[in-house]
Amino acid sequence: MNNTEIISTDIKASLTKSGLLLFLSGFMIFMGIITGEIFYTLDFNTRDNYISELAAAVPPNAITPEPSATIFNLTMIVTGIMIMFAAFYLQIIFKKLLTTIPAALFGFGVLGVGIFPGNIHPWHGIFALILFVAGGVGAITSYKIVSSPLRYIFIILGITALVFLIAYKYFVPALGVGGTERWVLYPVIFWITGLGGYLLGIKDEYKRISHV
Repeated sequence: MNNTEIISTDIKASLTKSGLLLFLSGFMIFMGIITGEIFYTLDFNTRDNYISELAAAVPPNAITPEPSATIFNLTMIVTGIMIMFAAFYLQIIFKKLLTTIPAALFGFGVLGVGIFPGNIHPWHGIFALILFVAGGVGAITSYKIVSSPLRYIFIILGITALVFLIAYKYFVPALGVGGTERWVLYPVIFWITGLGGYLLGIKDEYKRISHV
């Protein structure tokens, strides 16, 4: 096997790993939240409850509802690690720090949210902010590694997440705190799922990478 073949094989392997990790992470986060909501033992609705209340009720109650807390926390911890590994492989392939740093920080934020539930201050809030900001920025900057029209879709998803984050208080009266938070998070979840699918789709066309 010559050097070109070795490089090509390494790129395809890294594309497969990063694509699978991102696609499965997006799926797992989305389904983990839904499953946590199904097994939540207290009153809960998507309009008035934060997503993180699946792991711990808002203080002063600070109740840990089971089994939803375990489902939510484990989902965030596992997927956070998966996303950080995916960012590592993305850097190997594309060498675009503008994209890979936000992606890694997004994974770091997801991991932190799982380790520090909503009743642990200030750490939960810090990691949640990292998650939201890095996710929105990462979706936008991923235009550096994908081709159109998907790059424009990712930019729109990132802008949407950041707009709802920055103007949070203006959307709460209509959408509630839970609905507004989901408009911040879900566009980012669709971004990593879509990016994972894109990477898997181009793994057999690695030559296109140099032209992205």
